[in-house]
Amino acid sequence: MTRAVMTEHTVTVGGKDIFVAETGEGPAVLLLHGGGPGASGVSNYSRNIDALAEHFRVIVPDLPGYGRSSKGVDQSDPFGFLADNICGVLDRLDLDRAHLVGNSYGGACALRLALDSPDRVERMVLMGPGGIGTTRALPTPGLQSLLSYYTGDGPSREKLETFVRKYLVFDGATVPAEVIEDRYQASIDPDVVADPPLRRPSGPAALRTLWRMDFTRDHRVRRLTTPTLVIWGADDKVNRPSGGPMLAKAMPNCDLLLTANTGHWVQWERADFFNAVTTAFLTGSTR
Repeated sequence: MTRAVMTEHTVTVGGKDIFVAETGEGPAVLLLHGGGPGASGVSNYSRNIDALAEHFRVIVPDLPGYGRSSKGVDQSDPFGFLADNICGVLDRLDLDRAHLVGNSYGGACALRLALDSPDRVERMVLMGPGGIGTTRALPTPGLQSLLSYYTGDGPSREKLETFVRKYLVFDGATVPAEVIEDRYQASIDPDVVADPPLRRPSGPAALRTLWRMDFTRDHRVRRLTTPTLVIWGADDKVNRPSGGPMLAKAMPNCDLLLTANTGHWVQWERADFFNAVTTAFLTGSTR
């Protein structure tokens, strides 16, 4: 596979700078990364960008609070805030519509954008998206690990490695040491430490925020006709795989794939499978 040439630039949305990497030609596909410590767009989709760029214009932003984008997330409605910013990215790139691919936090962003602005989304691929039944059970051990990263004694390489190797993937031994180190260094950016983008809701409005973050309580989900493919790792320890059938039952045009021996990072752990299935779904060749 030929490595595609990537361009990098920044767009400004609502006073915040959003870093964007782009490559390839064709229908636009935005890849929205997860919310784990040290995450960024290009690093999270390192095994997918070149393959997808053979068919699409691949656009990879760093979500607000992450990577090279401005820090700070509206904690009263984080998914809505992310969706508004990504919708703004579409505007700045003069895109009326695009496909959305989102993992975890990015999946929640994609789903919220589709609910708020369904005319802007062609098709979606969601991998273990956040916000599915989150108010109906206690957080998983993996989510607890993620949410506690900046609390207590603060961030550390040991905490980051535990999250990645024990909770993010099915087989932690497959993750190279340099991936751990790169994510750790990104996670200790002083601006991120001072204002972590993903945190447990607190304060008087915490319950209201939690309800906003649970899509199973949003009546619009049942009317959302956007063709959607949900891919969920059967061994996901961050977001429960039971969320997959919940979405498939609620959404009118939702297909579901449950992948064996896979954790929360489907696009990285099962890259060849993910690239093939995603390409087929977004090009419409599966229907």
